[in-house]
Amino acid sequence: MNTKPILLVEDSEDDVRLARRAFRRNNIMNELVVVGDGVSALAYLREAAEPNAEHPKTLPAVVLLDLKLPKMDGMEVLRQVRADPRLRRQPVVILTTSKEEQDIIKSYDLGANSYIRKPVDFEQFCSALNQLGLYWLILNEAPPTKP
Repeated sequence: MNTKPILLVEDSEDDVRLARRAFRRNNIMNELVVVGDGVSALAYLREAAEPNAEHPKTLPAVVLLDLKLPKMDGMEVLRQVRADPRLRRQPVVILTTSKEEQDIIKSYDLGANSYIRKPVDFEQFCSALNQLGLYWLILNEAPPTKP
């Protein structure tokens, strides 16, 4: 089983609480690292990618990225992640409420691995996170971490 953390980039405390409950309910034991804005997400990822960091972090198994974030939106986070040779292979799943076709197209154009609309209903949200965990933490064969 994949023991790497999951990075949740989400500014809504309600959605963070729902995600924590859904992961617990589905027995997903990976550490859930939460950051509330795009700048913090990039800082976390860049530090985790830095081999000589003073307090090294582990690159996450997957980044769950909201699009509507303070300081820097999710599209810009994705753009910068894909532009960084140390991070360009990092799995990034867009997890958002946006149903805008242009957001879906732009996310994939920028290199998102998947685009998932957040279900409003908790049971559906649990099911979506269970499937997400099953795929990204167990079934998916991740690329090597070196560029």
